[in-house]
Amino acid sequence: MKMEEPGQYPYTRGINADPGVWTMGQYGGFGTPAETNQRFRMLLDQGLTGFSVALDLPTQLGLDSDDPLSLGEVGRVGVAIDSLRDIEILMEGIPLEKITQVRTTANSIGYIWAAMFIALAEQREMDPNKFGMFIQNDVLKEYIARGTQIFPAEAGLKLSVDVIEYIATKIPRWVSLAMSGYHIRESGSDAVQEVAFTFANAREYLDAAIARGVSVDQIAATLFTFLSSNIEFLPEIAKFRAARKTWARLIHEKYEPKDAASEKLRIFAFTAGSSLTAQQSMNNVVRTSVEMLAAALGGIQTMHVSAFDEALGVPTEEAAMLALRTQQVIAFETGVLNTADPLAGSYELERLTDELAEKMWEMLEDIQRRGGALACINSGWFSSELSEQAYKFAMSIESGERKLVGVNLFKADTPPYKAFEINPESEAGQVAALKQVRASRDNEEVALTLSNLYAAAKAGENIMESCIAAVKAYATVGEIVAELRKVYGKWIPTRAF
Repeated sequence: MKMEEPGQYPYTRGINADPGVWTMGQYGGFGTPAETNQRFRMLLDQGLTGFSVALDLPTQLGLDSDDPLSLGEVGRVGVAIDSLRDIEILMEGIPLEKITQVRTTANSIGYIWAAMFIALAEQREMDPNKFGMFIQNDVLKEYIARGTQIFPAEAGLKLSVDVIEYIATKIPRWVSLAMSGYHIRESGSDAVQEVAFTFANAREYLDAAIARGVSVDQIAATLFTFLSSNIEFLPEIAKFRAARKTWARLIHEKYEPKDAASEKLRIFAFTAGSSLTAQQSMNNVVRTSVEMLAAALGGIQTMHVSAFDEALGVPTEEAAMLALRTQQVIAFETGVLNTADPLAGSYELERLTDELAEKMWEMLEDIQRRGGALACINSGWFSSELSEQAYKFAMSIESGERKLVGVNLFKADTPPYKAFEINPESEAGQVAALKQVRASRDNEEVALTLSNLYAAAKAGENIMESCIAAVKAYATVGEIVAELRKVYGKWIPTRAF
């Protein structure tokens, strides 16, 4: 059977005819914005071309650093962001126009993240279309796999689509949605569920945005998908190829785009955090190298390699640097970029690709028969499926069927690697900085902008303009979310959860 060339529909072999180096981004963030700024500036000096901002849990959940529920979590698993002032500090000395991508874990607060960088661009008198912003903004997968959802799923979807609509019409260079299968895979799914659940979520976003009058070509051509690159070498290469094939078919058959770019799936790959082990943590260097190579051979567009010590906590500077060097060695020393889809024609790879693509499509159709992604979230079907798959995975390790070197195979007593330590004074410093922001801003203006935000939400309008105004007045993340909670209420799990 004659195969299509790279760059030809259905893009199994890649979205471009010629291979090109991917955007090298690293995921990081801890403590205060000033501390994270120093880490990012170091990595940029060492060849980073984009970066992902890890947000701490309070920020992701729409809580300010001085909220009682935030105690002990401020700056722990990411950087604390309370207001526009924190973004100013985070990005100080970083030229936006020289960065390919600024990515983030903002999902339930994607609208606030977008507003903050729009406000920052205005401060710098810069057209936001002149730099690359990559907003994850995939709230639906939070209800399935990750757990930072704030509002009921219908409201969460509405707010994500507000961002998609606004960016499609105002800042078309930005990525308004990264359809995220990574967290679904990390929660225990297999490769088919990872992609099928993700694309089912994507259909909800696309359908809702198109219902507002935005064309599929205004949205789909700008999107990325965010997938895991796991340790199973050939199946993971096949997964990336099958995902492109499935996406092209989905967009072509269901949405009939006029622009072929809408059918081309751009992939951000992230080595699997779940494959990392705390035991013999240096083994993770080998694991992430294999996962990085699989992604490179699978034809991805942007990449993050996990640091070998991430099973222990926030990466040390040494580990973060080695993760970046892993990307650079594979890109510039191995020759993988000399040929697009270099493993094409391998019997096993082609068999796996076709098999995965067929199964992905069948599962997508099954989800549609169940009412679509939103219905499967509210019924608990997605969570039930993930729980069952995660249990099987855990039991395979427990029984020894799945081998993990250093865990259930070739165990050895090795001295633990010293984990990175968060400055214990960072939380108090962030809380003090937040109090200073509240004391120095125009609180009457803040109250007015929050009132306007509430009115826009209550009227069912797109809240982006009013959110931008609130951010520019230095309203905090917690204040903005609290205002919206008055309209949307809060998420309450169904019994199935």
